[in-house]
Amino acid sequence: MRRQTAARVSLGHAGSGLPTKATLDFAIDHARARDAVYSSLDVEAIQAGLATRGRRAVELQSAAPTRTIYLTRPDLGRSLNTAHMDRLASCARCDVVIVIADGLSAEAANTNAVPLTHTLLDRLGETMSAAICIVRNGRVAIGDQIAIAMGARAVIVLIGERPGLSASDSLGAYLTWAPGQTTTDAQRSCVSNIRDGGLPSTMAADQLLTLLRKSQHLGHSGIAPALRSLD
Repeated sequence: MRRQTAARVSLGHAGSGLPTKATLDFAIDHARARDAVYSSLDVEAIQAGLATRGRRAVELQSAAPTRTIYLTRPDLGRSLNTAHMDRLASCARCDVVIVIADGLSAEAANTNAVPLTHTLLDRLGETMSAAICIVRNGRVAIGDQIAIAMGARAVIVLIGERPGLSASDSLGAYLTWAPGQTTTDAQRSCVSNIRDGGLPSTMAADQLLTLLRKSQHLGHSGIAPALRSLD
């Protein structure tokens, strides 16, 4: 069982407590999770990674100016800094916008966002025009505002997930078709645990593109229409 999972199972015991190694491993993983929450988005490295394939991203900032404020005011992470809205005004319109945000683990975005973005754009090819944005201190819903400003039909937000004690670098991808001012989380589709040791970026890209095509066909993403049918 231990060979099949990174979960803490069959750790053994030392009297009524855990063995020393298990205790130290827990402390290390707990420290990594805390560090991930306060880690910083490496915008320069992400831009450099995108540039290897001739791609660039628009750099943006949420309404949360610092990491501490971001963690204590989730609402500010869902809106763009008004001064940065002007940066989107001059951007070309697109069908899909990919937003890279730190979320609760910038480490996850720093490590996994670039390869996933390249794979997504390679497989999109010329079927849909796409743009890339990088947002500091951003949450999932900030993608709606960006997509509206860029006239995009869909937004894919690549964001660091809340770190657990077995993974501090897990990336989530949230797809929203036809995002609007009142879009809810029920109207999003999610692919999670994108990381080394979890879901590979190639498989994540396949799942996202399948969801994108289905959303385009149905005219919506997520489960909101199904929920409305139960009313």
